[in-house]
Amino acid sequence: MSVRNGCFRILGLSLLSPLVFAADIPGSQDLPAVARQVDSQIVDYRPAEDKERIYPMGAIRKISGQLRYEGQATARGQATAITYELPAEHSASAAFTATREALQEKGAQLLFWCKARDCGESSLWANEIFGNAKLVGADSQQEYLLLRLAESDSLVALYSITRGNRRAYLHVEQLDASAPLGDLLPTSATLLRELKSTGELDFPALGAEPDDTWLTLISRGLNLDTTLRVSLTGPNAETWRLALIDKGVRAARLETGNEVDAKGLHLHLIR
Repeated sequence: MSVRNGCFRILGLSLLSPLVFAADIPGSQDLPAVARQVDSQIVDYRPAEDKERIYPMGAIRKISGQLRYEGQATARGQATAITYELPAEHSASAAFTATREALQEKGAQLLFWCKARDCGESSLWANEIFGNAKLVGADSQQEYLLLRLAESDSLVALYSITRGNRRAYLHVEQLDASAPLGDLLPTSATLLRELKSTGELDFPALGAEPDDTWLTLISRGLNLDTTLRVSLTGPNAETWRLALIDKGVRAARLETGNEVDAKGLHLHLIR
């Protein structure tokens, strides 16, 4: 009797299990590098296609019919795009944050990060950048991020939005470049946003003497908010501290930590 009941249970589960993803677009699937948020469903899916993509690295606006933004990352390769609709109890911001943190834990490098009206117009991101009208919403309810996956020539773009009908979406696009991406550097504003949001900036490759390019990026980021104080750790932390002072960061805002064995250069926000 218990065997028959067990069989019925297995049969019941097998009949119900396809319903879990029944709302997904037929033929769609998640990206291996990006975990799906719980109970979300795929409402738009564009399988891998060879194309050139331009990812903005600045607020976007339209002037005389032309898109304008301060910087960009351009690459050609296999691009896959997925749009998830989130369950009513989950916010777009929470899904965005969870996805970002998961990618960073795997070593992904942030290149650009904007939020709300700092990104520009939502309608431009939806229609001009991602070609998906589902992503049009309030400018104040959007967030965009561009990352480079660890030790690869792959870019991941994240865009979250809450529409006027309160439906929340997370759009994920991955481009696997067909040629080496070379050096891609984050913006100073992105470094500041990451520092203020996470309390940390980690540069494992910056263990040697200060590099002028990175000195400029970091000093500009710190000087975008002169109220912040940070502690620097790493084998050459004191040398970096002095070099940042030479770049215009007030000495009173910079301390040197004791973790000299830390790999590379690490900045910690002093709360």
